[in-house]
Amino acid sequence: MFGKGLLTGLGITFKRMVGPNITEFYPEVKPNLPTKVRSSMGLQPDKCISCNMCAMACPNSVIKLTSEKDENNKKVLKSYHMDVGRCLFCGMCTEACPTKALTVTQDYENAVYEPGDMQWDMIKRAERKGKVG
Repeated sequence: MFGKGLLTGLGITFKRMVGPNITEFYPEVKPNLPTKVRSSMGLQPDKCISCNMCAMACPNSVIKLTSEKDENNKKVLKSYHMDVGRCLFCGMCTEACPTKALTVTQDYENAVYEPGDMQWDMIKRAERKGKVG
């Protein structure tokens, strides 16, 4: 009754004990992520032409951006906000961007304590990461 199941379980346990470690020691050792991983978004404000294509492509209406016209009657990005708490990380916004100003990054550590911290000002995030010219 207990013999076969018990021996199978013990066999698996002993194999794991003497084999290589399968546990990653996060956060001391960062994992190697695949190149096509869907993590958080990154914005390069210099490249953004304020066309609003990313906001229209977003299925959850996560992206809100405002722009104003400069002296040459050209749109200039004024603010770019994302409600990341509602984001599916589907990448449709990045595919819709004609200038590739919005990209998927390898940054996967997005845990926060307060729900309000899920409201990202993408221009300020880009400045902190040094992506603004």
